[in-house]
Amino acid sequence: MSRKLFRSTAVVSGMTLVSRIFGYLRDMVLAVYFGANGATDAFFVAFRIPNFLRRLFAEGAFSQAFVPVFTEYKERQSPEELRELLASTAGTLSGVLFVVTALGVVAAPVLIFVFAPGFTTDPARYALASEMLRITFPYLLFIALTALAGGVLNSFGRFAVPAVTPVLLNLSLIGATLWLSPHLHEPVVALAIGVLIAGVLQLLFQLPFLLRLGLLPRPRLAWAHEGVRRIMRLMVPALFGSSVVQVNLLFDTLVASFLAAGSISWLYYSDRFVELPLALFGIALGTVILPQLSQHKAQGAAADFEATLEWAIRIALVVAVPAALGLALLSGPILSALIEYRAFNAEDARMASMSLAAFASGLPAFMLIKVLAPGFYSRQDTRTPVRIGIVAMLVNMALTALIVTPWYLLKLPGPHAGLALSTSLAAYLNAGLLYRRLRHDGVYATPRWGGYGWRALVSGAAMAGCLYWLTPPATAWTGWDALHRALHLGGLVGAGALAYAIPLWLLGVRPRALLGRPRG
Repeated sequence: MSRKLFRSTAVVSGMTLVSRIFGYLRDMVLAVYFGANGATDAFFVAFRIPNFLRRLFAEGAFSQAFVPVFTEYKERQSPEELRELLASTAGTLSGVLFVVTALGVVAAPVLIFVFAPGFTTDPARYALASEMLRITFPYLLFIALTALAGGVLNSFGRFAVPAVTPVLLNLSLIGATLWLSPHLHEPVVALAIGVLIAGVLQLLFQLPFLLRLGLLPRPRLAWAHEGVRRIMRLMVPALFGSSVVQVNLLFDTLVASFLAAGSISWLYYSDRFVELPLALFGIALGTVILPQLSQHKAQGAAADFEATLEWAIRIALVVAVPAALGLALLSGPILSALIEYRAFNAEDARMASMSLAAFASGLPAFMLIKVLAPGFYSRQDTRTPVRIGIVAMLVNMALTALIVTPWYLLKLPGPHAGLALSTSLAAYLNAGLLYRRLRHDGVYATPRWGGYGWRALVSGAAMAGCLYWLTPPATAWTGWDALHRALHLGGLVGAGALAYAIPLWLLGVRPRALLGRPRG
């Protein structure tokens, strides 16, 4: 069971790695051509709003409500009833999101005012953000239907196609930057057009694979369908609870709009580097175990349910600890080596490195949330994560006030990093409450990850000491050319990996034991 899960996770991680490599190329092109300024801040806000709703509707509430119900139909109902559920869901989802999209396009200036009120002090930036939001908002409709197709493919064990689909977004934005932006009066608007094109391409890419399964739906509105009603009931509370991290990031955008120009861009680039290990392992693990946990629940296999959850937690811990330490300690070198060129200068790299280190400190919590939440959604319990999410969001807001306000008033450098730190601290509360509730509900009664946890921390400490000793000062990186930066960064990453893996091995952690079923 665990080895099958590992193979599936490896497929998702591999395809996600391909996507993230192109994502890095995309961010490098954007940083080099556009830098970090008021115009890029406007684009990132115009992209973040529909992207936030995408994660709320698509990767968040919808997927976590749809997959358990779809899996139950697959296990217990006929193929005809399964196709009817899919057609009804596709039609109803399309209808709802068409209305939401139309409202979003019309109300774009209002949304910019709500999510980035600081832009009102700069009319040109406010108008530019509103214009680009009107272009990017329809992305939500196409990408939500893409998520529906991906949920179907994941339920049938076809993980590779949904995982590699985001490559099309990266390619579209790169193409828009290189070939479309030079022809526009406001070059950054090309990025908004690229987002819209990417939404269409991602949906079209997945349709042939649904056709191959015999599950290409003919959408129809069917509010009264029993399966659709169940999905909608599960979605309503999950709309908030499944995406608390994204709500916090959007709240960060709101506050950052009042800070120095470039703050939103610095937060964006630092968040993107944290999302790499989160996507490769946290999201990949959550994606793979959700249909598996749903199947165990439908079959009444409580022991297999618990073993699957245990397996995912210990993998997350062993990966998250070194990833968090590495990103925090190498935040400056990473940004200097990868995107500190042309328009993205040394000061931009320094500012972004501060928020990268702060975001990295929360990576274990971000990853555990992705692993623990399926323990609820697979049991069709979307209310508990909502209650926990509300608590975490309120704590994040309180921490923001306590950390960022004095930081800003004292005119210390980098108050945007306080936003990232608040988000990270709130994520630990979120993960801790999810874990405690799973224990309380009795679905995770015998955790055995503690031995892996302390070994990961000890090995992480050894890695941190090694990186601290080997890393050159920040001034040295600025003076090197791109090749020297890349070689030094690669050497540090390799040295850090060995400094973590060797103590982990000496402490008795073996790949076979790590990937197999839990043992005492």
